[in-house]
Amino acid sequence: MSHRLQTPSNIWITGAGTGIGEALARQLLDQGHRLIVTGRRPQPLEKLCELAPERALPAAADTTDNEQLQTISPTLERFGDLHMVVLNAGTCEYLEIENYHSNVIANNVTTNVIGTARCLDVALPALRRTRANGGPATLVIVSSSAWWFPFARAEGYGASKAALSYFAHALRADLAAEGIDVVVVSPGFVKTPLTDRNDFPMPFLVTAEDAANRIVTGLSKGKNDIAFPKRFTWTLRLLGALPRPLIDRMAASMARKDAQ
Repeated sequence: MSHRLQTPSNIWITGAGTGIGEALARQLLDQGHRLIVTGRRPQPLEKLCELAPERALPAAADTTDNEQLQTISPTLERFGDLHMVVLNAGTCEYLEIENYHSNVIANNVTTNVIGTARCLDVALPALRRTRANGGPATLVIVSSSAWWFPFARAEGYGASKAALSYFAHALRADLAAEGIDVVVVSPGFVKTPLTDRNDFPMPFLVTAEDAANRIVTGLSKGKNDIAFPKRFTWTLRLLGALPRPLIDRMAASMARKDAQ
């Protein structure tokens, strides 16, 4: 039986100023947990912390910036041992192939992969101290289900999430001996300010609140891989298992005709 989130826990959440991170923070505060919330902009974090001033601390930082992360590092253990880290900060930029530029790839990889990796510079030592004191330690990395199928325009985003998922699963193997759980979250389309910019249909779209509820439920049940909504994620898994020539034809057929 999982003991995650069964008692008040100390949790660090990145990307907490909006979207899934904000909804997740609100739900965890409602359940009585103590949070350190990080995002680039201080104002949304401060407003979030007003929900429970005695149990929430803002720690504004750019997760791609080592110096800023080192500055907030002492805050991560302000409530005591850090029990859980949710690395959720991310971005999504699509590539217009007729105007190809590698900056689009770099922007996705820098935020989604490098930013997550840099957060571990400060999070992993804190989680190890928790384990040394006999407490539970869980690392949650929010990836995406998008990389299971090669969608047009998603070269940068999909590649960054594929790298992030591989990174997380490899960490799971390396950290198992230390008793640090690694959880990979792979959402489908979630309504957030990022997806509000999308100019294409988003099947099985869920709200940020629904996504947060599914994540918390999965964590509480002890799951190490949380993917949702099932109808969408299983469809992508099945498509990804098709013969490569068929996948290639399907992906090409979905590409915008004005981009040919």
